Amino acid sequence: MAAPSLTLYFDGRCPFCVSSMARLRGWDTAGRLAFVDIAAPNFDPALLGVTLDALNRELHAAAADGTLLVGIDSMLAAYTLAGQGWRVWLLRIRPLRPMLAALYHGFARRRYRFSRWFGYRLPAACDGATCAIGGPFIK
Repeated sequence: MAAPSLTLYFDGRCPFCVSSMARLRGWDTAGRLAFVDIAAPNFDPALLGVTLDALNRELHAAAADGTLLVGIDSMLAAYTLAGQGWRVWLLRIRPLRPMLAALYHGFARRRYRFSRWFGYRLPAACDGATCAIGGPFIK
């Protein structure tokens, strides 16, 4: 199997995040995406060249060429590679990007609260701290 085109660094303690990554994995039939749980005990953010605080503030992704994408740029690349670019078409409209980035930042800071409000829960298959994204998800 070829190396992934994009590696997403997600928060495995966030039910919404875990569910979103599972959805992306399901759509990614070509295997272009890889997923790394930043909450895993063996994860070292220094390998990516950023701090854990930065990774916890917003989604990060590393392209195969080493380019680091952050926030809405990560989402746009991931959805496009998974064949779901139409779901994030608004992110392509340059004049809207600052407003959408601000909304995303607000959501990312409150992702645990939004997970509760929207009814997302980590599946029973999780170990209580982090969760693999291959299993079933409860919403």
